[in-house]
Amino acid sequence: MPLYKLSPSQLTFAWDECPRCFYLDVVLGIKRPATAFPKVFSRIDSLMKHLFADKPTSALSPDLPPGRVMAQGKWINSAPIAFDGLDASCYLKGAFDSVLEFDDGTFAVIDFKTSSPSPAHVAFYGRQLSAYAYALEHPSEKGLRISPISKLGLLYLDPVDIEHGADHKRITYGGEVTWQEIPKDEDGFLAFMRGVLTLLSQPEPPSAPESCGFCAYREEARRHGL
Repeated sequence: MPLYKLSPSQLTFAWDECPRCFYLDVVLGIKRPATAFPKVFSRIDSLMKHLFADKPTSALSPDLPPGRVMAQGKWINSAPIAFDGLDASCYLKGAFDSVLEFDDGTFAVIDFKTSSPSPAHVAFYGRQLSAYAYALEHPSEKGLRISPISKLGLLYLDPVDIEHGADHKRITYGGEVTWQEIPKDEDGFLAFMRGVLTLLSQPEPPSAPESCGFCAYREEARRHGL
């Protein structure tokens, strides 16, 4: 039975954009060309982590139970995920943004986003957060264990204004911070993972969707014998 490594982030954009590209990457190691990722977003993410390091949960949102920011940027490694009747199995490996520890002894996995809140993000980023939570509660033999996890959520920074300093040497951005809780649903996550492993168990990649520019580019090259 093949055992594939999946990162939690692969279960968002990579899965939604093109199942064929997802299959080619995971099963055959054929990766899409790298696309540019603006450095500013990584910088903002790093600053957010630094800002909230070791802070009480009330600094993130008054809606959170009492506790503190416990860990940031640590790696997870899950036990294998397998289902009867499927040839493929997988394990999850990646690094989460932050974990909160509540005073009642439970934990939360959260992610920082530089964007506006959206209801569509609940299911989309919920897969990624659920993958981190699953790996922390079901780690490999040497994986990090943090349990029980009672909450998942996104902390948004939505830039809304800008100020120029009096000395003209500094520009300050202002943003609105919003907490969006994501329901924790391990059964739903495993049902999703069954669909992922069903795809990866196929002997051939699925057909290319019309919306995938990468697949269209490859097909055009084949037509020209390239």
